[in-house]
Amino acid sequence: MSNVLVLVDHTGGKVRKTTAELLTIARRLGEPVAVYIGEGVQDALPTLGQYGATKVIALTNPELTQYLVAPKAEALQQVAAKIEPAAILISSNAEGKEIAARLAVKLESGLITDAVDVQVGDNNSPVTTQSVFAGNYSVQSKITHGTPIITVKPNAATPEAAETSPEVEEFDVAISDAAKTARITDSKPREATGRPELTEAAIIVSGGRGTGGDFGPVEAFADSLGAAVGASRAAVDSGWYPHAYQVGQTGKTVSPQLYVAAGISGAIQHRAGMQTSKTIVAVNKDEEAPIFELVDFGVVGDLHKVLPAATEEVTKRKS
Repeated sequence: MSNVLVLVDHTGGKVRKTTAELLTIARRLGEPVAVYIGEGVQDALPTLGQYGATKVIALTNPELTQYLVAPKAEALQQVAAKIEPAAILISSNAEGKEIAARLAVKLESGLITDAVDVQVGDNNSPVTTQSVFAGNYSVQSKITHGTPIITVKPNAATPEAAETSPEVEEFDVAISDAAKTARITDSKPREATGRPELTEAAIIVSGGRGTGGDFGPVEAFADSLGAAVGASRAAVDSGWYPHAYQVGQTGKTVSPQLYVAAGISGAIQHRAGMQTSKTIVAVNKDEEAPIFELVDFGVVGDLHKVLPAATEEVTKRKS
């Protein structure tokens, strides 16, 4: 079987759920080979083996993490030249998409971003599904030139375990001076909230203008479900919630299993960021709100009454 490169998305050895999803997709296309950049590869090994990585290529050159994305793209180019993979899969976050774009130029290959599904097509080549034009259409695409490079949205696949015992191969890469023009001078982790990462969460509860600035019911309901909290642009622009949690065309794009929109009218800007969610529930006092055209389940009512009642019921059933 052909090798499929998967760029490991991790934080200091802690592998993100998106990587398990990519490894699951990679097994459809061939044998997953994980590419790990930075320190902590031994900490990541159990998770990578749990989801079917047949080999782990460790890139430990410190220059790869001292600068922005250009060195990582060069490193992947050198790995691809040796492995000659059938495809390269990368998480569809801001850094991943920039790495993928630079890599596509270097390999003179086609690139597909923000795939919500990847399946095997003719001649075992990957066929992707994308949600386009603000989520109004789904299209299928495939790359016809070079090595397929695909960035995949979180929650595009359900991680499926396939135990392996991958060997770790140290790989030396040479980084050009041109790639070392933007050095990282300082960084700090985002303050922990105890909730899942917004773009990776299986459940999201978002609040909008209808909260009136009181996100207490939204946060309480989210916590009862083990969910992430999001916000509409109107709520963010009003200063009610940090911009980092904005869902929409100018915020973050999410595809959870369950999306609850509370007090959100459903403007196209917001819909573009959450329309690919598997199940959508809306709570809104206005029965003619555009969001109700999109949802699987709708509740016409005041979120300040509906969400506390729902939180109480969820908590009672959990206990």
